[in-house]
Amino acid sequence: MIDLIRRLLAPEPARLPEPDAKLALAALLVRVARTDGLYSAEEVERIDRVLARHHGLDPFAAAKLRSQAEEIEREAPDTVRFTRALKDAVALDERSGLMTALWSVALADGLREAHEDRLLRLVANLLGLTDVESALARQRAETE
Repeated sequence: MIDLIRRLLAPEPARLPEPDAKLALAALLVRVARTDGLYSAEEVERIDRVLARHHGLDPFAAAKLRSQAEEIEREAPDTVRFTRALKDAVALDERSGLMTALWSVALADGLREAHEDRLLRLVANLLGLTDVESALARQRAETE
């Protein structure tokens, strides 16, 4: 986990290997969930489901990945570096799926707050997605 943080802090970070890309996504999901100052059970459950579905993990492995991500997120650099690392690790056509997952976590507690909107707007931009693509991802998350 410390290697991931070192990679993210490097002046010119290299492309993340698959295990680190999984962990970076999980940490970004945790960061989105914690943005409003609350980290609810609904958000934790949603993160576990997203990780299980996105990476084909069983519930125990998804919870373990989330637990590691919680630790990384506490020590991690700014959101910009996380997101740029994910952008480099994930193909453009898969990034809208990441955005849907991020919106799904943000909406899991039933509240939509301005600081979550701002964070997700920044993340969408850093992932190379437009506001329209982010809005479509939010709509998909709302119907899940």
